[in-house]
Amino acid sequence: MFMLAAQRDDDPTGSFQEYTDYLEANRARFPPSAWSLVASDCYLNAECHECPHDAWLEWIRIDEQSCGKRDENRFVAITIKLLGAYHDGTIDFHYPRVFEYKLCSASLTGGHRDWRYAEFRLTDEGRLVHEIEWCGPQDTGRWLIVVSDVECKWTPIE
Repeated sequence: MFMLAAQRDDDPTGSFQEYTDYLEANRARFPPSAWSLVASDCYLNAECHECPHDAWLEWIRIDEQSCGKRDENRFVAITIKLLGAYHDGTIDFHYPRVFEYKLCSASLTGGHRDWRYAEFRLTDEGRLVHEIEWCGPQDTGRWLIVVSDVECKWTPIE
C-alpha cells in the first residue's frame, strides 16, 4: 500500500510520490480504463469536483450475471454511486468483472461518511485492486475490490 491513511498520515508527500512512481512504473500493466482514470487530472486532486475524495456513498449494487445455455457461466459486477464532495455531481464507479471483494464496515450509525483515501494497484497476476477507506470522526470502513478494470463517470447535477 502506498497512500492509504496509514501511509498518508505518516508522510503525505512521500507516500504520494511513491504512489505516482508505482503507477508510472506499472503503466503498461494497468487496464486501459483504470489507467485513464488514475492518470487523469481529477482522480487524485481533491480540489477537482470529479475527485471522489470526501464524496458520500449513495448506493452500491452487486450483480451476479450469467450467460450460457443454462446460465451456467456466472460473473459478478459492482457499481458504486457517490455524491461528489461539492454536492454538484455524482460519480459512478463500475467494475464489469469482479474476482473478489471484501466490504468491511463498523460503526455505521451515521452512514459510511466520507470516501477518505483510495488507491489502485495490481496483483502479481495483473488484476486490478481498488482499496477504499471510509471515514467520519473515526474510521467507518475499508473496501477491497479485485477486478478486471474500472469505468468511472462524472454526472453534473443540474
